[in-house]
Amino acid sequence: MSENGEPEAAQQPQQMQMNILAQFIRDLSFENVMAQAGAQPDMQPDVNMQVNLDAKKRQAENQYEVITKLKIESKDKNSDAVLFVLELEYAGIFNITGVPEDQMHPFLLIECPRMLFPFLRRIVSDVTRDGGFPPLNLDNIDFVAIYRSELARRQAEQQAAAPQQ
Repeated sequence: MSENGEPEAAQQPQQMQMNILAQFIRDLSFENVMAQAGAQPDMQPDVNMQVNLDAKKRQAENQYEVITKLKIESKDKNSDAVLFVLELEYAGIFNITGVPEDQMHPFLLIECPRMLFPFLRRIVSDVTRDGGFPPLNLDNIDFVAIYRSELARRQAEQQAAAPQQ
């Protein structure tokens, strides 16, 4: 009890807490285009990756589903021929408490994908290796930069759609 008789817990703001309840592959596709076209040993891969994020509230209280969507395409630097295409949707279900409502959106699209990233990286590495290529070890993804660029893109869209005065 504090000096004024209130319980100590009532005076302190609720601590932020995040628990990963589940994580899973929602969708996975790997196409070894090089094998279908006939392998050539002197290819030099050039990897291009697109990352998209999505989050939604679930019916259960304080639960959210966060999805990281990757599209990875590897092309030969010399001929521009596609070597492989990997598409992956990796989801996590989170129980989150203590995050202010105005901070929930960035939290879901930055912190949650950051927690799932090591597992997603392992899947990409295993799938590319099992698909006949050297394992693709992804560099860390800057989820803050992705979030900021998406906000900027949406603001530009809104400004372009606003009637000119």
